Amino acid sequence: MAESDGYPLYSCRNCLNPVALHRDLISKKILSKSGQAYMFGHAMSVVLGRKEEKQLITGAYTIANIYCRNCGEELGWKYLWAHDPKNRWKEGNFIIEKFKMIKEYN
Repeated sequence: MAESDGYPLYSCRNCLNPVALHRDLISKKILSKSGQAYMFGHAMSVVLGRKEEKQLITGAYTIANIYCRNCGEELGWKYLWAHDPKNRWKEGNFIIEKFKMIKEYN
């Protein structure tokens, strides 16, 4: 299991596989197709899907969907490239939909 230093650990709701640590949380104010989502600077135990161009609320991006490495559940996406230079700060960050994960404490 990942070391979370006593802070919450975010896990796949489907199989409880750890996917993100609290210390990597950037924002809880992300809107996704299913509602609220969280942005993380790092995610673990995920698999990247194919690259695709996507028009999101804040602009056009190249993204890759992310999937739980353990069960294959689609969790969200990773920003690979932002077309608008104002959004380049998002590149490399992961979005995980809130309803696809649970918060655990160890």
